[in-house]
Amino acid sequence: MKLALIQYAPEWENPHDSIIKLNLMLENQISDEDLLIFPEMTLTGFTMQSKKYAEEIDGLGMRFFINFAQRYKKNVIAGIIEYDEGRIYNSSFHFDSNGIIMARYRKIHPFSLAKENENYTAGHEPLISHIDKTKIGLAVCYDLRFPELYRYYGKENADIMVTIANWPVPRIEHWKTLLKARAIENLCYSVGVNRVGSDPKNKYNGCSVIYDPTGQELVLVENEEKIISVEIEVEKVNETREKFPFLNDLKLI
Repeated sequence: MKLALIQYAPEWENPHDSIIKLNLMLENQISDEDLLIFPEMTLTGFTMQSKKYAEEIDGLGMRFFINFAQRYKKNVIAGIIEYDEGRIYNSSFHFDSNGIIMARYRKIHPFSLAKENENYTAGHEPLISHIDKTKIGLAVCYDLRFPELYRYYGKENADIMVTIANWPVPRIEHWKTLLKARAIENLCYSVGVNRVGSDPKNKYNGCSVIYDPTGQELVLVENEEKIISVEIEVEKVNETREKFPFLNDLKLI
């Protein structure tokens, strides 16, 4: 399976201009990738103006990613500020190559230090999506600090764990270390897609990264707006778990 990690700097609280920027960035640059992955809150950055930018199924961002997936015939994982039945969620959506919504994961752990918990409703359910037989566990940013979610995905035999984020420079070593740990703990691919650039409160240097099921770093890109295209061997997950059947010994206390 070939992944494209879309590391870019969104236009702050400006979905229209972010869409223009992404179209220019991606035009003629997408080829044989199976899955494109965008950062958390892809079109706005990490805004607490949730009521202003939240959208339903017919919203600007939803329509953009549905049309994008259809046009390029690619699977897409992207961050959407989602409005549903009076509540607002920081969500990760998986659109298939026909633009159909395959999965909608709502961030379980809002970042209380930035008062995200006051502006977004916490999700309650882990979510595993699929591309053919490949199982993909979804997570968003601050979720990464809570291994219980990822352990659930490991026990459910997820092949890939995808974490989308707006993770700032001062704590970027935590980002890299925790993503690597999640790969090692659960013997699967750990993929992190982070933004670059800045917003009014933080600076970001990306460090979008893929770790294989043994924790080996396959790619890490810092401080570049870039489409990071990487081929992974999904069958390596089963091979690693058969060679090192550590998950069989797990006792949840």
